Order: sequence, then C-alpha cells, then structure tokens
Amino acid sequence: MPVELARIGGIVAAAGLGVLILARPRTARLAGLVVWAAGGASLLYYLEPVTGLARLAAAGVGLAVVGVGLAALFLRWPWLVALGALALAPARIPIDLGGEEVKLLVPLYVVVVGAAFAFAWELWRGDARSRELGLLAWPVAALVGWFGLSIAWAIDVNKAAVTLVAFYLPFGLLAQVVARLPWSRRWAGALAVQFAVMAVVLAGVGTYQWLTRDIFWNPGVRIRNAYAPFYRVNSVFWDPSVYGRFLVLALLALVVVVVFDGSRRIVLASLGAIAAIWTGLLFSFSQSSFGALIAGVLALAVVLWGSRALVPLGLIVVLLLSVGFAAPSVRSAVRKDLDRATSGRSGLVENGIRIAAEHPVWGLGIGGFRRAYADRAGLRGDDPKHAASHTTPVTVVAETGIVGLALFGWLLAVALATGFRRASGSFAGRASLIVALVVLAICVHSLFYAAFFEDPMTWGALGLGALVASSRGER
Repeated sequence: MPVELARIGGIVAAAGLGVLILARPRTARLAGLVVWAAGGASLLYYLEPVTGLARLAAAGVGLAVVGVGLAALFLRWPWLVALGALALAPARIPIDLGGEEVKLLVPLYVVVVGAAFAFAWELWRGDARSRELGLLAWPVAALVGWFGLSIAWAIDVNKAAVTLVAFYLPFGLLAQVVARLPWSRRWAGALAVQFAVMAVVLAGVGTYQWLTRDIFWNPGVRIRNAYAPFYRVNSVFWDPSVYGRFLVLALLALVVVVVFDGSRRIVLASLGAIAAIWTGLLFSFSQSSFGALIAGVLALAVVLWGSRALVPLGLIVVLLLSVGFAAPSVRSAVRKDLDRATSGRSGLVENGIRIAAEHPVWGLGIGGFRRAYADRAGLRGDDPKHAASHTTPVTVVAETGIVGLALFGWLLAVALATGFRRASGSFAGRASLIVALVVLAICVHSLFYAAFFEDPMTWGALGLGALVASSRGER
C-alpha cells in the first residue's frame, strides 16, 4: 500500500503543479497549489513512515508556522524570495531520507514553503495573474507532468519519490514564484550584486582551502586529494564540481557587465571580482566547469559579433583538435583510455544509451537509472552509488524515454531562444542575456556532471528569464 501511495502522490503533486502553471482561473490555480502540497506530503510520508503520523504532523505544523512568517516578509518585499533562494543555493545538508543519505537543500525548502504560503494568500485575495512563465509555461508543465507520471512505472519508487519531492516539485514552484515577481531594476541589480559578492566570498574560501589544505564537509574529497596529483577544493559546497559551476555562472554574469556597462567604476569592480573568482575556479580543477565557461564565452562572442564570429571560432576548434589528434600518444589515449580519462563517465554513457534503447518510449521511470545500471554491471552493496549518471540527456532518455528527451529539448530551446533573442545593451537586455548564458552553462556542465534539474539555479534562471521577457513585453 505505501508504494501505491507514493505513485499516486507523485502523479497528483506533478499534476497540481502543472495546473498551477497553466490554469487561468484563480480557483483552479489555488486548487492546484493545494494538490501540489498534498501530493508532496504523501511522498514524504512514504519515505519516512517510521517517523509516524504524529511526528510528521508536528513537523508540518512547525514548518507551517515558519512558512507563514516568511510569507509575511515575501508579501511585503517579494524579491526576498529570489535573494533568499540564491543565498541558500550552496547549502546542501546530508540527511537520511528513505533509508539513504542524500544531500538536500533543506534551508531552501523552507523558503519555498514560505513562498507557497504567500502565493496562496495572493490567489485567495483575488490575484488574477496567470501563465507568468510565458512561453516557458507549457514546456515546464509538460516536463514536470511527464516526469511525475513516470513514477507509475518507475523501477525504483524510493529514488523516484526522493527526486520528485526534493527537486522537481519545490524548484518548479520556485520558478513559478520568481516569474511573478514585480519587475524592478533596483531589486534585479541587488540580486546581481549579491551573486557577485557570494561568488567572490566562496572563491576566497576555496583559495583558503587550497593554501591551507583544509577541506570542509566532504571527507571523500579529502581522501581523493591524498592520492591525486592536484589538490581540489569545494569551498562551502559538498562537491568541487558544483562549486565550480556556481563560480562559472557568476563569471559569465560579470563578463556581460564588463562588456555592456559604461560605468568605469562598475567595470573595474567587476574585473577585480572576475580575477578573484577565476582564482577560486582554478583550484576546483573541475573540467566540466571550464567546459561550461568556454561554451558561455563562445556564445557571448556570437551574440556580440554575430555570424562573423562563427568562422574564426570554428577554425580555432578545428585547429586545436587537429593539433591534438596529430600526436600518436593522444590518439592512443583516446582509443584506450577514454573511460579512465573521463573518470568512468564514458562507460556510464555507453551503458546508459543501451538501457535507453531497451526502453525507448517510456523509459524506466524517474529515478531508475542507478538501479538499472547496477543490475546491468553487476554492482552490489555500496557499488550502485558509483552507477549514478553523469550526463543529463542520457539520464532523461533512460528514465523517461524519447518523450522525456523531447520535452527536455523543448524546454531548452524555448529558454535559450527567448534569452538570446532579447539580448541587448539595455538593462533588461543584459539581464536576458545573463539568464540565457546561465542556462547554457548549466546545460553544458550537465553533459559531464548531470544535475541539471537538481540545481535550483536552473529553475531560478527559468523564472527570471520569464520575468525579464514579460517586463520587456510590457514596455
């Protein structure tokens, strides 16, 4: 019975979020919000039945009290939702959920609960706005709905429940809430300044770790550093690659400021911040982060110089590849040691594609990649932890089939096209360009590290992109 409860709860919660995103009548949206909360609560009860209804009820009451207090702040100053979410984006806390230790953004979930209460109050008071995500409304609702529906045939219901309740359901609502913020150049500027300051501080912490050889939180990184030829740092993040990704997003935003801002003081401050952040990024030794940074810079070059940039950029890429593959040692390494060079990722991708080919249309169900890979590779005990996919498109097509992959592509196409099409030298145009570069960088990073949908920065960027697009449309 608990398994059926989880399957029903996941489907119901995703459907409620879809109604909230797409519906126009105020009452329907309010009902969708209630259904979203009820479905999420049923997933939590499935994951933690030993806690008991009394303890869950007590925890729910406490969370509701805190949420109401935050809702009062958010109703008075709506942009505190975005500032609070950004401030808490690095705060992953290891907790035991569903019999497994997972790193979750627990403080951020409290902000989401407060935002949900504020949203509900606005709807109750007669707020008639709808479809705040604009062109993104349909792809976001369809993707969340399909992923939620896939729990019906998921081979690992426990993992599916964690994925839904920890990422898609709260972050989908976060994107919706951010998209309905009242447009304000002053508050948007404050968010950008906060982003830059956070990146500088976090890069400083990472640099301190490298100088002192003192790693926080993650003992696994400390152990790997003892045997690695270089010393990786993670700042206040759990993983060095997630730390590197955050710094890359801030670097791209600052580069846009340097290129377009006419204030000498702001440009000089941005250049100083870029130098500090670059230093911190270097010590992360995250290949995926540097790949994301390169992709973002190349995209910015195309925006600045148009089609004229494609030829020289293409020649540079061809030249680098030609020079590299001209060396016999490089060709041999690529042929023989690709899996080792990519830390096992090529093997994961290869087997992931085979798994997807066996379930081409519907997939395994959300959260099923790790178990399917472990069964195929014969992994037992703690080994399935090493079967986690590192490539988001492969994970999506394996777990949700061609349908899920098509929805993922639709979402990316709309988000990137909207952002880059509206890019310009105006404030809103710069904001639109930054959002597009952030989505692109996270997408490229997720090709090697996954975690596209598990990163709240992704959903925040989608919401901000919709907000900027609607503000420019009004003007």
